[in-house]
Amino acid sequence: MIPDPPVGIELDEGGRAAMRTVLALLAEDRRAPSSITEPDRAWRVHVADSLSGLEVEALRTAARIADLGAGAGFPGLALAAALPAADVRLIESIGRKCEFMRRAIDRSGLANARVICARAEGLAESPPPRGEREAHQAATARAVGRLSTVAELASPLLVEGGVLVAWKGRRRPDEELELARAAPRLAMDPVEVIRVGPYAGSANRHLHVIRKSGPTPEQLPRRSGMAKKRPYGARG
Repeated sequence: MIPDPPVGIELDEGGRAAMRTVLALLAEDRRAPSSITEPDRAWRVHVADSLSGLEVEALRTAARIADLGAGAGFPGLALAAALPAADVRLIESIGRKCEFMRRAIDRSGLANARVICARAEGLAESPPPRGEREAHQAATARAVGRLSTVAELASPLLVEGGVLVAWKGRRRPDEELELARAAPRLAMDPVEVIRVGPYAGSANRHLHVIRKSGPTPEQLPRRSGMAKKRPYGARG
């Protein structure tokens, strides 16, 4: 039996039913893009972990959310279930992961979630309807990459004043310093770090909240892969 969310994290009955459907698909699909597929464990590791992002008010109130490197659909699908008024875009460049998320959306009936099978850099080149540039109040990234990398990918997708919520494990001073050095070039300022270990999938889970502080810098987006290969703020 799949447990309810932890105290303080609310899903209505429709949201719980949608998540049960997603986790059932995760358990039955041998090609599912996750090594954690047993429903009880997946609820804790994927769903509860994803919903910990609701600690951030700017994410709770966002009208449009970009989930970067969405993978198997977390946190995006869980946020779509919890925030039915929000438009959640699941951005993923790997085709098999996109197909899994599309099946999950079809089965669960999460009408406010949509998969965009493309690289974030390409989407950030143009505004809607062709692209997603400066179209989101919030972005999310769960175990996608270094802080400066995900901040760079998020910056051109966010409106000015929008926030990135990045799920990380133990705090790493080297990454945080790298982000601080990169912040002026990205117009992305670190705001706070929230420890959510007690009810997240990782005992050392932290949420890094990073706010877009100005217009999108002219050099963003860089060409695909550069944010990971040569992150701003790195020494050497």
